Amino acid sequence: MVTIPDLEPRVARVLESFPLAIRPKLIALRLLIYETADSTGGVGPITETLKWAAATQYAMYFHCQTNLVDSFRTLFPNELRFDGNRAIIFAHSDTVPRAELSSRIAMALTYHRKETSAPRR
Repeated sequence: MVTIPDLEPRVARVLESFPLAIRPKLIALRLLIYETADSTGGVGPITETLKWAAATQYAMYFHCQTNLVDSFRTLFPNELRFDGNRAIIFAHSDTVPRAELSSRIAMALTYHRKETSAPRR
C-alpha cells in the first residue's frame, strides 16, 4: 500500500481555493503521482511544489528545461492538451486520465536517472 503524506498547510490552503468540482481531480493527480512513484524503481523522495493556477482548468506541470512534454506530445499527440514545454492541461470538466498519465509520470520521475545512465561516447 502506498503511503501518501498529508498535505502541507500551504498546499491545503491553495487546494481549498479551487472550485469544489476541481479539488477531487487535483487530489486524484496527487495520488496517481505517489502511486506511480511507488511502483517505479529508482524513484527518490517526492517534493511537492505549487504553481500558478486558473479556476477553469487544472494541470500537471513538468520541469520546463527538460524534453518531457515534447516527448509526450510526440508519443501521444492526440490524447492530451499541452501548454508549451511545461504542462499537460485539463479542462475542469475532464476526468483524470489515469492510464495515459501513469507512464508520463514514470518518465518524469526517472528522467534524470535515465539521462545519467546513458552510455558515453
